[in-house]
Amino acid sequence: MDFKILLANLTNPTLLFFVLGIIASIVKSDLEIPKSSSKFISLYLLFAIGFKGGQELAHSHFNSEIIYSICFGLGVASLIPLYTFFILKRKMSVSDAGAVAATYGSVSAVTFVSAVSFLEAQQLSFGGHMVAVMALMESPAIIVGVILMMRYDKEEQSNGNIKTIIQHSFTNGSVLLILGSLVIGLIADTRQAEGIKPFTTDIFKGFLAIFLLEMGMVTAKRFSAFRKYGLFLTVFAILIPAINGCIVAFLSGFITHDPGNRFIFAILAASASYIAVPAAMRLAAPKADPGLYIPMALGVTFPFNITIGMPVYYAIVQHF
Repeated sequence: MDFKILLANLTNPTLLFFVLGIIASIVKSDLEIPKSSSKFISLYLLFAIGFKGGQELAHSHFNSEIIYSICFGLGVASLIPLYTFFILKRKMSVSDAGAVAATYGSVSAVTFVSAVSFLEAQQLSFGGHMVAVMALMESPAIIVGVILMMRYDKEEQSNGNIKTIIQHSFTNGSVLLILGSLVIGLIADTRQAEGIKPFTTDIFKGFLAIFLLEMGMVTAKRFSAFRKYGLFLTVFAILIPAINGCIVAFLSGFITHDPGNRFIFAILAASASYIAVPAAMRLAAPKADPGLYIPMALGVTFPFNITIGMPVYYAIVQHF
């Protein structure tokens, strides 16, 4: 990967605010984000991601490839948390396993942007509908994670009726907000939607920076939870994304022949969310420890993907 692209990714202001949060915690600063403000920012990020995804989907011209791409993306985002949950549950609590599984089933918008930069360096383009696919892949992993936690957490298991569990997972505030925002973005009048674009788009990165600042502080305070699992979580945070990315890079050839779209599919499958899932889990699974899934996604998986993962997935797309 081009060093300039790598440096640009690592000096992204939002990620630097995450580092600042870690530093603030290490030096025991009194810097603090009020809980009410933190909850508002979490809700805002879920709303903005969902609405923008709906808008992108509304502007796409539907054809069979777009439909297959959406179905493929939803399938990948649903299957990854399903199988990783049972691997993780052997080593950690149900809440933590569900949150980490949802993290790796969902996608990272920053990794997506990095993938776009990688494609530009290779002089390749990708379909605009892949932005909508990315947004749609946020929700299934959160839903599956919530369902699994409600199904296997005895403290939250009011009854064993799977219909009730699914109903509760869809009416969960964070899930309902991101899905509802996506539907609203899809059906909203384009000119009317432009009126709130400054709120949904222009200030997004600013709120994301504040969110990651707090996440940095939370991560540093709870990093001991990550360390206590030793090598297991580090290996998981590298191996699972690599496996997911390589498999999807190959299988995506049955969905589309466009190398740019295939590469985007691979990086979405390999990425781990540190925006939508932490925002959702803050509300849906307060017992889950952010000191596990945030360091894994930001500290291990993200650097792996932008340094080693992307060239590997690209090679698979080119040769298969």
